[in-house]
Amino acid sequence: MGLFKKGQRVLDLGASPGSWTLYAAEKVGPSGRVLGLDLNDAEIALPPHAEIRTLDAFEADPATLGGPFDLVISDMAPKTSGQRHADQFRSYELVMRALELAKTVLQPDGTFVAKIFQGAEFEEARNALREVFGKVRIIRPKATRDESYEVFLVGLGFREST
Repeated sequence: MGLFKKGQRVLDLGASPGSWTLYAAEKVGPSGRVLGLDLNDAEIALPPHAEIRTLDAFEADPATLGGPFDLVISDMAPKTSGQRHADQFRSYELVMRALELAKTVLQPDGTFVAKIFQGAEFEEARNALREVFGKVRIIRPKATRDESYEVFLVGLGFREST
């Protein structure tokens, strides 16, 4: 499932330290554009067609982001507290907020990828994606530890709300 294509416009939420932003920039090439947003500064050298802004993704004015975007990726995760259910709920909240932002900046037929901690609200998050995407997948990267409850929800074929 190649998420990245040459010339795409990509919004990377939770971009610091910048490795996903750099990877996306390499994949979309100089004809594409990658914008990363994070609460923390990212000290990474990026090519001219990529940047990371120190900004709360949920306080950003979508009109100032330079969209529309072909792909929105969210690697955001809550500061973990050690209380599994609380951490899972905060992760769910971040995914839902990222999805709301994605709905305002994604091109029709665009793609959304978000990290989520599987918990009680997981099905609710998956169903929310099903409402606006033609296909929804769950991806568990090979590098993820066996005991981890972290997966990625992928929405393919964004359908604008009417």
